[in-house]
Amino acid sequence: MKDYLINQNWQDYTESEHEMWRTLFKRQEKVLEGRVVPVFLDGVRELGMAASGIPRFEALSDILKQRTGWEVVAVPGLVPDDVFFRLLAEKKFPSTCFIRKPEQIDYLQEPDIFHDVFGHVPLLINPIFADYMQYYGEAGLKALGQDCLHRLARLYWYTVEFGLIQTDEGLRTYGAGIVSSYSETIYCVEDPKPNRIMFDLKRVMRTNYRIDDFQETYFVVPSFESLFDATKAQDFHPIYNELAPLPDFAANEVLKCDELVLI
Repeated sequence: MKDYLINQNWQDYTESEHEMWRTLFKRQEKVLEGRVVPVFLDGVRELGMAASGIPRFEALSDILKQRTGWEVVAVPGLVPDDVFFRLLAEKKFPSTCFIRKPEQIDYLQEPDIFHDVFGHVPLLINPIFADYMQYYGEAGLKALGQDCLHRLARLYWYTVEFGLIQTDEGLRTYGAGIVSSYSETIYCVEDPKPNRIMFDLKRVMRTNYRIDDFQETYFVVPSFESLFDATKAQDFHPIYNELAPLPDFAANEVLKCDELVLI
């Protein structure tokens, strides 16, 4: 695993790269107000993400370690599944170091540091969500070699990346793929087109997803506590066996048993 860990080399970032971070940050800070779960913005403020452009991983880790025991580690890009799961299980969140170019401000194919750090790290300050991420990593390690990683990938996609949550103030987002995207932040909670379905673990594990456009379906959790309770068993082997002979659902499919959330 150590072969995949690198130095962030924060001193090598250019002023234009720091300016890109500030541009993205200011844009998201404005659009997220009233659309993201409040604890996310609490994490952004507590971690001091906007202070001087691209954050130093060491500074973020110092705060996270005190709060939840997590740290941010630098990786060269996407890492193998076993490395990714082990890092999460050890409370290490892997982040790339590069930041998008101006012409990529609205879309890029692979995650950059803004997606990884701004999108993911603030919620690691929340003990319940941080535990969910660690348990996800442990579940992934158990699933290696079981021909069921696509089930876990869907769980990650529909929660960590594109999850919605109910709050007393209404529907809010928390998924990193949404909170790091200006357009999808608005779309996911305000546009009537997508399906918004109450979270069900087996339903999620059978549902395909889009990687080339806004999501056609979002799953909504009542709280982070309920998400944690639904998944903390870690060993999903009986569920994998139960789902193995069953067909998958299309990304836009709505079932009679689905509990829809209306906006």
